[in-house]
Amino acid sequence: MRCLVTGGAGFLGSHLCERLLNDGHEVLCLDNYFTGRLQNIAHLRDNRNFELIRHDVTEPILLEVDRIFNLACPASPVHYQFNPVKTIKTSVMGAINMLGLAKRVHARILQASTSEVYGDPAVHPQKEDYWGNVNPIGIRSCYDEGKRVAETLFMDYHRQNKVDIRIVRIFNTYGPRMLMNDGRVVSNFIVQALKDEDLTIYGDGTQTRSFCYVDDLIEAFVRMMDQEEIIGPVNVGNPGEFTMLELAQAVLELTGSKSKIVYQPLPGDDPKMRRPDISLAKKTLGWEPKVNLFDGLQKTIEYFKTIV
Repeated sequence: MRCLVTGGAGFLGSHLCERLLNDGHEVLCLDNYFTGRLQNIAHLRDNRNFELIRHDVTEPILLEVDRIFNLACPASPVHYQFNPVKTIKTSVMGAINMLGLAKRVHARILQASTSEVYGDPAVHPQKEDYWGNVNPIGIRSCYDEGKRVAETLFMDYHRQNKVDIRIVRIFNTYGPRMLMNDGRVVSNFIVQALKDEDLTIYGDGTQTRSFCYVDDLIEAFVRMMDQEEIIGPVNVGNPGEFTMLELAQAVLELTGSKSKIVYQPLPGDDPKMRRPDISLAKKTLGWEPKVNLFDGLQKTIEYFKTIV
């Protein structure tokens, strides 16, 4: 098939482009390079089935494609809070433009949504039928509410215009090609440890996250697009739950770093716990993550050693 990947030069997008090419598809990689990087897809550019397009999804584009993977949006607090108006425009106008394209050319379209639609959850673990606990006027709202509106648009285009949609809600993902300065906890800890700098924990370290290795996530994307049973939303992530302190200690052990752990105040609206219920993904996609945290961290550390 002819597949469009928006945000294709980003962390997740570059891995998805690679997988789709390996599966024999043609791939159009679209990115405006706000957080995407050419070096992420440099090894793909000589592939005759790969095409690179510099474009911002907030502007319409006309393309002939069979499938659209809509990944375009800064996804870490450092980047999405840098220009919050641009962030929400990317989520909302990007969704409108890509859904309009899907409607026009009768393409199947997948929305890369996020666990942030659950906000600071009052239900644990989070299931797809939980509506969330989101602050609509906080510093994270540009991302959280932008993704929630994007889901609304996907469902309304499906109901009103019969657009063939899929929605996945991504929980914390990590792996090679993460940006050094993206402010995410895995990359923060690894970079600090490799530089023998203090590891910064925000809050008391008891808040939890669930970490999914990138290869597992991409497998879920592919399965979601290939199945006909459900449109979503479907939680995609690793149900293994770790505190920030446990993660910091794992990174110190795997890097052999002499770094110390220091504590800073917790940022506003930062969720205290996050773990997906992936029962629906298991049932409908036959999917569950295979890579454990220590193996995934080791691969990620080896990557960061080449760029730190």
